[in-house]
Amino acid sequence: MEDSEEPLDSQQLGLGEKEEESFRLHMVTWNVATADPPDDVTTLLHLNSPKNPDLYVIGLQEVYSGPLRFVSDAVFDDPWSYLLMSLLAPQKYIKVSSIRMQGLLLLFFSKLEHVPFIRDVQATYTRTGLFGYWGNKGGVSIRLSFYGHTLCFLNCHLAAHMKYASERVDEFEYIMDTQSFDCKRAPTIVDHRLVFWFGDLNFRIQDHGMHFVRICIDKQNYSLLWSKDQLIMMKQKEQVLQEFEEGPLDFQPTYKFDRNSESYDTRLYNTWFGFNAKKRKPAWTDRILWRLRPKALPPDEENENKVGLDAKKLKQLEEDMEYPLKIRQDVYTSIMEYSISDHKPVIGIFTLELRKMYETPLVRLRAEGDWSADIDAMVVYSPLQPFPSSTWDWIGLYKVGFSSVSDYITYTWVKDDEVAFNEEVIQVYVSKEEIPVQGGDCVLCYYCNALKCIIGISEPFQVQASKVAIEEGMLPERINGLDKAVSGDDF
Repeated sequence: MEDSEEPLDSQQLGLGEKEEESFRLHMVTWNVATADPPDDVTTLLHLNSPKNPDLYVIGLQEVYSGPLRFVSDAVFDDPWSYLLMSLLAPQKYIKVSSIRMQGLLLLFFSKLEHVPFIRDVQATYTRTGLFGYWGNKGGVSIRLSFYGHTLCFLNCHLAAHMKYASERVDEFEYIMDTQSFDCKRAPTIVDHRLVFWFGDLNFRIQDHGMHFVRICIDKQNYSLLWSKDQLIMMKQKEQVLQEFEEGPLDFQPTYKFDRNSESYDTRLYNTWFGFNAKKRKPAWTDRILWRLRPKALPPDEENENKVGLDAKKLKQLEEDMEYPLKIRQDVYTSIMEYSISDHKPVIGIFTLELRKMYETPLVRLRAEGDWSADIDAMVVYSPLQPFPSSTWDWIGLYKVGFSSVSDYITYTWVKDDEVAFNEEVIQVYVSKEEIPVQGGDCVLCYYCNALKCIIGISEPFQVQASKVAIEEGMLPERINGLDKAVSGDDF
């Protein structure tokens, strides 16, 4: 598949010297230790904050994946996804993408206004458990372009235990080397402009004894422990880690806690020879790091007539100069109030400052005329820029406040139902049998199969209640089975 979003210069876009804009990203990593979600995740998501994020990225580890639950999750959203979507949808966020590999779950949410500018969405996974055959450990990732800037989010759960620091780095390198994407601009993770690496990375605090670690935590002298944090130590000698940045660990180590408490591990562990009173030493196992792609350096003046930059590096250099991208971490902390797991969640809040590569959606669409279940309806759309359309593209009808791409009332295939075409306007037919009888506030979304995303959203419009149904006193279930899903207070 060819990328539809090669960066255009500012003259083509009519941007001139456009100002850079800021976007707020809220990230969460949490090993939930197979627990169901808590009743309230307001603090986790900062839902009461006056600054609303533009994007949420939530990475979970050890989501329960027993046989019965895993089968049900294959058909329906798991309890964590369901909770997050139900909370964020009323705030006008939709789930753009998600991926699950056994206990690893990664979710990407966006404010509705940004959705048509989030393109070429792809997700993949890598198993590292049991020599690469089991998915209890490994990494899941989502990549996309955000206003033309390529971003990749990698949620990992790496090998446990103190002695396996080198194995954790090996697993990370393996994941980075093996994950690939059908994307010309960024076929591998490191090709992306900005990469976030986060999860239960399982690095421990070595050398220091339990007593010293506990005293440092009690007195909040966290910096005394940093030099013996395995990830910080490994960064000093592992090239693959040195390009990743991390904020200061100015919060309590997030592992290991007694469940339903704020006390570090007090359990007695069962061994082959009976009980062993040795407890797990606290550690910053749960981390969020990022990597801004190193800027391509121009060729030296004295060498410019010899070997210049290759085409890829030259394009990166032009992109870096024309469309700068900066990142600032505003918050990096743990949330101690949650006690359902032996890990505490970690949040990172970032400001992305960038110059948009485009501001026009690929498609503009609207509902033509009045809509109700009494008459066939028409959608009118206009391609505003070239994009890779196909017979698998579709237009979905959604209620206002929908939670995800799949949360449509109905849809129609674009090519199958085209009734008129010219260079600027295309009409698509929608059968009255597909329109909800009770009506409600709705939007239309054009989904591009090649780019795996919504590329155009209509303004909200009113679907009128069926006059025929009202006059005949018929129940929605008798007229249109789709209304079973949208009847009552939902519409």
